[in-house]
Amino acid sequence: MSTVNSSAEQRVVFYDVSWETYLALANDEGRRGKRICYDRGVMEVMSPGMLHERAGRLIGRMVETFTEERNIEVLSSASLTCKRDETQRGFEGDESYYIANALTVLGKDEIDLTIDPPPDLVIEIDISHSSMNKFPIFGSMGVPEVWRYDGKSLRMYKHREGDQYELVDESAVLPGFPIGKAQTLIDRRHELGETELIREFRRFVRT
Repeated sequence: MSTVNSSAEQRVVFYDVSWETYLALANDEGRRGKRICYDRGVMEVMSPGMLHERAGRLIGRMVETFTEERNIEVLSSASLTCKRDETQRGFEGDESYYIANALTVLGKDEIDLTIDPPPDLVIEIDISHSSMNKFPIFGSMGVPEVWRYDGKSLRMYKHREGDQYELVDESAVLPGFPIGKAQTLIDRRHELGETELIREFRRFVRT
């Protein structure tokens, strides 16, 4: 077991964890906001702090504002548990969205990744620098795009093939999303309230 503690989040990584144990924990409604990732025996349990939650929600609100202003249909899947029995991998993003596939899953209250697509966009906040590489998990499920915020920079990664993701400057799932402006507003989160930050972002998108 290894542990990473910071004011933003606490991460504990366990080894030699069975798939059945992971499933039991993932289905436990009493885990109170903890996010769990699993990769063939290695399991990370993350407890988010205030900074982690604020950053994730602010980025999510900017995604929602952008899609509203550009009239793009979107379906929020928040921290949906995504798992595949055959690969014995699973994850929960901080925020996630169906965009290209929003209408495909619109009528579904549960997602089965053996027949349903994964979220088109997963947002991951990793301020304490997790020792667990989640890109192979995302890639094995075919997540098209991952945005990561490390406490300083917001970066976009596009799925290429297999476990591989490539750092990109432009979002493929949300073309035109102003990543530079989003970064500026995240940096100003201690100066302005969230409502004012979103108002400024909305004005920028409209112009």
